[in-house]
Amino acid sequence: MIPPMKRFIPHDELARDSRFVRQDNTLSSAIADLPDDVDTVVRAFEAFDPMIEEGTRGTAAEPLYDEHGPAFALVTLNEPLRPTEKAASTRLKMRMHGIFVGELQALEGAGRSLWDFPDAPWEFKMNMARQCWDEARHVQIFEKLLDHVGATPGMYAESTFLFECACSEDPAMRVAGVNRGLEGLACDVFRDMIRYAEESGDEKMKQAVDYVLADELTHVRFGSEWVREFTRGDPAHYEKAQEFRRQVDKQFSFGGGRSDREDAAIPIATDVRREAGFTEQELEELSQLSSGGPSKATIREAARILRERHKAKIAARTEGGAPA
Repeated sequence: MIPPMKRFIPHDELARDSRFVRQDNTLSSAIADLPDDVDTVVRAFEAFDPMIEEGTRGTAAEPLYDEHGPAFALVTLNEPLRPTEKAASTRLKMRMHGIFVGELQALEGAGRSLWDFPDAPWEFKMNMARQCWDEARHVQIFEKLLDHVGATPGMYAESTFLFECACSEDPAMRVAGVNRGLEGLACDVFRDMIRYAEESGDEKMKQAVDYVLADELTHVRFGSEWVREFTRGDPAHYEKAQEFRRQVDKQFSFGGGRSDREDAAIPIATDVRREAGFTEQELEELSQLSSGGPSKATIREAARILRERHKAKIAARTEGGAPA
């Protein structure tokens, strides 16, 4: 007898084929709470070094780890995406791969929302079914964009951080996290990708990402409507959902990497978010939540120290007769 499909699947049970390497999510959560202090950032990344290395082995990021050590993510992902910079191609491939697996997880998240809440209103189920259809097209679009930039599915490790961070067993908090947190992050990332496509003259990328962004606005509106509906007449429940959304937004700030700071790698797309239904109060909250974390100068100095220590360890092992 085939057992029934269970509800509320944990992130570590998401199915993937042999192309994909799963990355531990712990560092992604820790980055959001790092202070603007070089020594603290260095200690944090050194503590996570074995986990970071494991997430690179067997992927295209392995040479980056060998060169930079645990700081490779700071060097490649925490800098703005600019067509003229030397590392632009690598950063583009890594970001595009992150978006691709994010769309996979968005599809899984919408599908789980449809399945996990059998007593939800029919209109909610129809909205989630519509979102599944949208996300399935997005997966196909970004699979083609991966090929367009010279990358492939599974080329880099996948973190299930987005799925893990945005899911809850409460339907109001689920849509607050998935549709307002995760899809809000998508608005920021896609607006920045459109900016990159414009700067690089890539009309194919610009048109494709703009097409997907239009869907994300609808998904955010789904979240806005259903948070209100699931908490109607219960102000305490509404505030609980809002607090969960704030926690998700804090995690998705990546320690200031996604913020409205001048040195942010991914600026907050306030114009798009307004169009999607975010209020001025929510935008102000997001600005405050995301503005903390290490400055660009701190990140760069920490990356320099981590790289030097990594190279010193390799040299010491080599001199001692052990394989590098």
